[in-house]
Amino acid sequence: MRAAVLVEPGRIEMQERPVPRPDPGDALIRVSSVGVCGSDTHYYRHGRVGGFVVEAPLILGHEAAGTIVAVGDNVDPSRIGERVSIEPQRPDPDSDETRRGHYNLCPHMRFFATPPVDGALCEYVTIGAEFAHRVPDSISDEAAALCEPLSVGIAAVRKAGVDGRSRVLVTGAGPIGIVVIQLARAYGATDIIVSDPDEARRQRAISFGATEVLDPTTQPIGDFGVDGYIDASGAPTAVADGIRAVRPAGRVVLVGSGAESMELPTQLIQNRELVLTGVFRYANTWPTAIALVESGQVDLDAMVTARFPLERTAEALDSDRTPGSVKSVVTVS
Repeated sequence: MRAAVLVEPGRIEMQERPVPRPDPGDALIRVSSVGVCGSDTHYYRHGRVGGFVVEAPLILGHEAAGTIVAVGDNVDPSRIGERVSIEPQRPDPDSDETRRGHYNLCPHMRFFATPPVDGALCEYVTIGAEFAHRVPDSISDEAAALCEPLSVGIAAVRKAGVDGRSRVLVTGAGPIGIVVIQLARAYGATDIIVSDPDEARRQRAISFGATEVLDPTTQPIGDFGVDGYIDASGAPTAVADGIRAVRPAGRVVLVGSGAESMELPTQLIQNRELVLTGVFRYANTWPTAIALVESGQVDLDAMVTARFPLERTAEALDSDRTPGSVKSVVTVS
């Protein structure tokens, strides 16, 4: 099969790789579409994301969809031919975290495109059959692939407790911010306030459902008394300001990957009894993601701003620098 391989920072090489064989419990999937994530671009440019370091050639890509073409033992062969969205995780079923239901926190996790595990920018991948989620024909290949970042957003809005009475603040209107805006709207939030320094992103946020937008360089985030605050920027100043906008007993959810550490208003957190938590990937989100896309409450297709064939993966990884870019997709087959 063809594979786009990161051989060193800044260099992608097309290689021929053996088609993987499905182990017992696995599905072999012919990949159709792969979304480009910020972690992919970091690995491509810098060779690392936080403590995860690329030390050998690596296939990137974890936002993926395709069609099941073969199955291993113990998997119903009638699943061959199913179009699926791939949940790119292989947790250890026997870890304490998995047994508690928090399989995304499994210390023995093998996650697509996280060194040393190869990802989906290739023609075929295998995954545990229970992590290959069937999608209806009404959902495009691209939207099926983008159920992965949508799942990050679902994990965030769940932790933020967003419901039909919520006032929500979102900092950062990149791809995850746009997903969170759509989800907050779908979950019935009455006010969705979005802060981003980029004018084009602010306008895009409005088109996806924000009720109010702010330019933090000229309009500091005030004490809005929001019920939930979700940071999708990773910027320390945004996080500190956003926390001050939360009402007593409200919730703060950190999604954006930024500084390794930052200063927080701890006295305010204590005095208001704020719940502050993070999001690391997701667990048990795919059925919700697929239902939201199928119903039209979330529009993932509208987020796609560029498409590239597999041979132009390097261009896809650099496309986030293009003005107006939201989400690029690599079309594999």
